[in-house]
Amino acid sequence: MTLLRVLTVAFCAGAVLCGPVASAAPLPGPEARDIDAFTRKALARIGVVPGLSMAVVDGKAPVITGGFGVANVETGVAVDANTRFYVASATKSFTALAIAAMAARGEVNLDASLADWSGPTKLPPAIAQSVTLTDLLSHRSGVENDPIAFRAAMSGDQSPKLMQALLAETVKSADTPQGTFRYTNTGYNLATTLIEQRFGRDWRALVSNEVLVPAGMSQTTAWMSRARKGGVVAVGHVPGPDGASSPSPLQKTDATMQSAGGLMSSANDMARWLELQINDGVLDGRRVFPAGLVDSTHRPRVAQKAVFGPYSRDGYGLGWQTGRYGEDVLIHHFGNFAGSRTHVSFMPGRRLGVAIMANEDFMAGELVDLLADYVYDRFAGRPDLEAHYDAELAALTARRDKRLAGLSASRAERAARPWPLSRPISAYVGTYVDPALGRMEISEADGRMKVRIGVMSALAEAFTKPETVRVELSPFQGEAIAFDGPDRLVFEGRTFVREAR
Repeated sequence: MTLLRVLTVAFCAGAVLCGPVASAAPLPGPEARDIDAFTRKALARIGVVPGLSMAVVDGKAPVITGGFGVANVETGVAVDANTRFYVASATKSFTALAIAAMAARGEVNLDASLADWSGPTKLPPAIAQSVTLTDLLSHRSGVENDPIAFRAAMSGDQSPKLMQALLAETVKSADTPQGTFRYTNTGYNLATTLIEQRFGRDWRALVSNEVLVPAGMSQTTAWMSRARKGGVVAVGHVPGPDGASSPSPLQKTDATMQSAGGLMSSANDMARWLELQINDGVLDGRRVFPAGLVDSTHRPRVAQKAVFGPYSRDGYGLGWQTGRYGEDVLIHHFGNFAGSRTHVSFMPGRRLGVAIMANEDFMAGELVDLLADYVYDRFAGRPDLEAHYDAELAALTARRDKRLAGLSASRAERAARPWPLSRPISAYVGTYVDPALGRMEISEADGRMKVRIGVMSALAEAFTKPETVRVELSPFQGEAIAFDGPDRLVFEGRTFVREAR
């Protein structure tokens, strides 16, 4: 049954409705009421996820567009259907559709070699002549370029001219030949770098003009600065020293918004996105994209055989994972980054879609998937629905406790390690450079070593090897920095050389 009733909700601490909605809305249907009640219960039970935004679309109408919890634990501002969340890798679906729209007009050929349309570039000729846009967008290209991917998503130390020069760093993968699925950000970064060089279209403008404006998604943007000016922005959270959620030390900036993960969106706009996907480009009863274009992005271009939680995965299209939840085909894409987690999925056969965005990713990954499963099972009429999901919540709560205990033990073990550097911290201070990855600054702050590369920074911890420290430039992703003599260090397998002081 298609529900024409929209529920807009806001959830605060203790599962109390935060206040009246801005305008009167019709009473929600039974599915919406049950989903709302379970979401409130789940957030209260798990405890560590500050807030989330949800859109559920049945056919041509939203069932729920709303927010639960808070956007930032430090301010207590409630999440609502307008709150902007970072969608992370779910951005790929937007970027791929934008490029597919260019192809539909004949501006590029998805299946021609890159060399056929890109003009002169720094891309190695053998790669330019054998790899296609479809290869890049479906993760079957068999190529790698760590410097471009690192600068785009992590350090933010980038410019169009620099990224175009770094195309020369593209290499064939040693263990994933062309035609084999391997999920990375690299293909999307390469595709949009080449398009910008050839056509002068920055990926932000490309996605905005080709997708967001036609779809009327006015609350979705590739600029963090614009998202903040436009309304409330959900801040990513991670467990702090005591295990309670606190704002992540690494937040997205304009510099690190990129074509494989770089959009902020709201529940309202994600409902429009789902409606477009379910109805092959028709929105509000009007055709927005040419017939067949949106559906074409769902068609798998490469095979895979994988399991992700309760979902099987059998392929990847243009910006979409393909697979199943139970017996139903599920087109989906998820994303996470340093305190944010997104679930976007829909069932073409049932014309039902779900988008959930959370401002935490230590436990929110499992939580948002569980909430989506509840939605699908509620609409399917699962007879043991509440008993099953109460048991799932209990199991998730137990995993939360085990994971937090493990995190606390790991932090204590690292704090007890002996300091591994043989010289005073001041002897290591300086700027170290790798032409491909960028500039790393080592400084001393209150007797601690501080490491910075681009927008990322962290205090160094002891590591288990001599002359080596550990840093978490991205939360929970410990990396080693090994000092090699007085003027060199090794990070990410690359050697950085200290500039003369």
